[in-house]
Amino acid sequence: MEQILVYFYTYKEVIFVIALSIFLGIEVISHVPSVLHTPLMSGANAISGVIIIGGIILVGHADTSHISTELVLGVFAIIFATLNVAGGFVVTDRMLEMFKKKKK
Repeated sequence: MEQILVYFYTYKEVIFVIALSIFLGIEVISHVPSVLHTPLMSGANAISGVIIIGGIILVGHADTSHISTELVLGVFAIIFATLNVAGGFVVTDRMLEMFKKKKK
């Protein structure tokens, strides 16, 4: 338990920034009008693509002799960004189907 408290005390600024960004992201996304969701989704997919590349680079440079923080963060970044990109493509494809003319 003491190690956890020391960890939180050592990285309190980073933990604060992450918690603040989570709350800020939820607040910003919840107030976005429906018209802007598609352009924002395109931007999020582009950013997630960059995160995938960064995660791959991070995992490639991580020390694989033991489980390190870099390795865990890189794997999580790759998994979550890939899920975001795939979900974005599915939603975009579904949205584009709405604009196609239906066959009679």
